[in-house]
Amino acid sequence: MERIIEEIREDLSRRIAVTADRLADRTLAEDPAYAALLGRAELRERIHHNLGQSVEGLLRSARGLPVELADARATGTLRAEQGLPLASLLRTYRRGGRLLWHTLTEAVTAYDPARLPRLLPLAAVLWDVLDQQTDAVAEAYRSTEAARCDRDRERRAALLDTLLDGAGSTDGPAVSEAAARLGLPERGRFAVVVLGAGSADGRSGEPSAAGPRVLWRIRADGETGLVELGRAPLESVRDLLAPLGVRAGVSPVVESPGDLARARWLAALALRTTPVPGGRPYTALLDERLPMALVASQAELAGRLRQVVLGPVLALPAEDCRVLLTTLGTWLTCQGSTTQAAQRLYCHRNTVSNRLRRLEQLTGRSLSDPAHVVELALAHAAVLQHAAGEADRTPKAAVRRPAAPARQSGAADRADSSR
Repeated sequence: MERIIEEIREDLSRRIAVTADRLADRTLAEDPAYAALLGRAELRERIHHNLGQSVEGLLRSARGLPVELADARATGTLRAEQGLPLASLLRTYRRGGRLLWHTLTEAVTAYDPARLPRLLPLAAVLWDVLDQQTDAVAEAYRSTEAARCDRDRERRAALLDTLLDGAGSTDGPAVSEAAARLGLPERGRFAVVVLGAGSADGRSGEPSAAGPRVLWRIRADGETGLVELGRAPLESVRDLLAPLGVRAGVSPVVESPGDLARARWLAALALRTTPVPGGRPYTALLDERLPMALVASQAELAGRLRQVVLGPVLALPAEDCRVLLTTLGTWLTCQGSTTQAAQRLYCHRNTVSNRLRRLEQLTGRSLSDPAHVVELALAHAAVLQHAAGEADRTPKAAVRRPAAPARQSGAADRADSSR
């Protein structure tokens, strides 16, 4: 059968040239991606070359020789670099294969119709050659695209670092260029999100159809999101983060990409005001938690505050300390209402009153004095943040779920006789 192909090679070449013209015209008419990328002459030349390579592959395979795939791999690499969709590339290859078989049968029929049945066994060989070529094209394309995506991710990560780490002056060319290449306007409404430990990988950096655009930066020290709010309110970030199920801190709104480094610091500060890890997911907007943020920003003073104001309470046995601190926190949350605090703590209001009196005795602060209440509230925030910091530093394997608090336990409740 190889012999007849050699005998009809001149006619086959003419027919392949016509086939290349037809396929080029059809491709440009039906595939906008090709039409936007290549002119007719270039596309027709490439198709003609590929069809010729398929014929050579057919002959080599029929002789038991390996098919040359270097051209196919080069085509896959080139089209990936040019951004042509892989589906478009493979569709043209497959159409070329079908047209080539049709052209081959026409040429044999014109030369010697009696030999046509002897051509049929070569059909399987041709399809195998075409499969090898399309596989080589696809493999080279995907490899090139993966490498390009890696480069794009690294480039975008570097641009985000420029904005979030504050490389250069806030209005310098590095910041302006980074913002422009990330598609951010020179003036707008931006915020930064910092996620707590244990957040899942794989967040997309693409705009969300359901909310503001977020560009995520994942590093060993945690995950940070640059949020382009547009006209969305800052509170919408809560809805955006809810499906992630993690603790998060959110900065105030800033209007310039040059302010994003400062916003990142504020978002990290907001994260430090969130509840202890292991509790329910919580998104902290800095402007809603300024007193706790004030404590979090001054670690050394926060330590002094804990010891000076609540030192005697912290020196109690662990369970007594927990009961008094929980009662104080609940009372503060309930805006000083003993009745509401009792309802939340599932105990009698007299129990809450007794615990608060003991707290006053231990600390020397009166809950009827606004200045003392401020000190106690800030000191309580310092205790919570210290506990959160300790939990963040504890390996996950060492973390155990705390036991459910008893309805009443410890010395703090022994004075209560009015249950």
